[in-house]
Amino acid sequence: MKSFLTSLLPVFALALLFTFSSNSFAQERAEGVRVSPNAAVSQNMGATVVDITYGRPGLKGRSLESLAPSGQVWRTGANESAAITFSTDVMFGGEMVKAGTYSLYTIPGDNWTFILNSKLSWGTQYDESADVIRVPAAVTTTEAPEMEWFGIYFDTLSETKVHLNLHWGTTLTAIPITIE
Repeated sequence: MKSFLTSLLPVFALALLFTFSSNSFAQERAEGVRVSPNAAVSQNMGATVVDITYGRPGLKGRSLESLAPSGQVWRTGANESAAITFSTDVMFGGEMVKAGTYSLYTIPGDNWTFILNSKLSWGTQYDESADVIRVPAAVTTTEAPEMEWFGIYFDTLSETKVHLNLHWGTTLTAIPITIE
């Protein structure tokens, strides 16, 4: 009987490991009250679907520069890194990207850099070695209508193209996503 119980010990340990690891992953995007609430946006473009989930921080009297410092990698939202999913292969800012889910990071500045990263993580755990692409994007305007809460949305839609917009404070930047 003792050897039977001893042989089951690794099975129980493995079951506990899977239980706790899946619970901790599920808690990353936990629902409930958050200072920076979760948001999701989705856009169909032809047969392709682009989905984004992210946290929406508010300025709350602070400057954009203090929350998303110029020249530094930013998680593009709050809490965990923003997640972007492409249902098919796309061109992201002119660079080919395979279908899949990526973390969306940015580097704010006079011109912004959009980063797709293969590691989904809490926003402060950025791993540059997991970058898939980095694409420069011009700031469209620094005189956009004031937006208190960070927002991601799409415009300039056609059957083969859409612009992904990041808008916060009076700063608006965009990157094209196209399909063949």
